[in-house]
Amino acid sequence: MLNKIFHKLALAVIVASSLLLGGCIFMKGGYSLSGASIPEAAKTFSVAYFPNNAPMVSPTLSATLTEALKDKFSRQTKLQQVDENGDFAFEGEIVGYTSATASVSSDNYAVLNRLTIRVKVRFTNVIDPDNSFNREFSAFADYESTKLLTEVQSELDEQIVEEIVTDIFQAAASNW
Repeated sequence: MLNKIFHKLALAVIVASSLLLGGCIFMKGGYSLSGASIPEAAKTFSVAYFPNNAPMVSPTLSATLTEALKDKFSRQTKLQQVDENGDFAFEGEIVGYTSATASVSSDNYAVLNRLTIRVKVRFTNVIDPDNSFNREFSAFADYESTKLLTEVQSELDEQIVEEIVTDIFQAAASNW
C-alpha cells in the first residue's frame, strides 16, 4: 500500500517537473537550445568581420572573435548562417585590448597582470527590433607577471573571447 502511494507521488512529481521545464524552455512561441529563446520566425543569422580598432592589437583576435561568434550560433541554435542581412545580424569592432597590473606584492612588485578585451557590438533583430542593441562587452583574464604577454596571449585571447561570445549570445538570444 505504502509502495503504491510512493510510486504515484513519484510519478506526479515527474509529470509536474516535465510540464514546468517544458514551459520554461519554449517561451514566447520560440524555441530554445542551451537557454536561448529564439523567435520561430527567425531563420538566419549573419556575423560581419569584427575589425580590431584597439590601440594595442593582437594579430589573430579579429578572426578568432568573428569565427567564435559564428560557431556559437551555428552550434547552439537552429539558425542558418548567411553572409549578410540575417534575421539576427551582428557587426562591431574590437575597441580595447589592454594589459595592466592587477595585483601588487607588499614590496610594490607586480604579481599579476590583467589582459582586458572590449568589443562594441551592434545587434539587429529583424524579427523583434525592440530586442536589438548597440553595446559594449568586455572580459579579462589574469596572468603571472613573470610571463610576457606574448607567451600567454593566444591562450588568454581564446579564454576571453569565449566569455565575451557567451555574453553576446545570452544578450541576443535570451529574453531573461
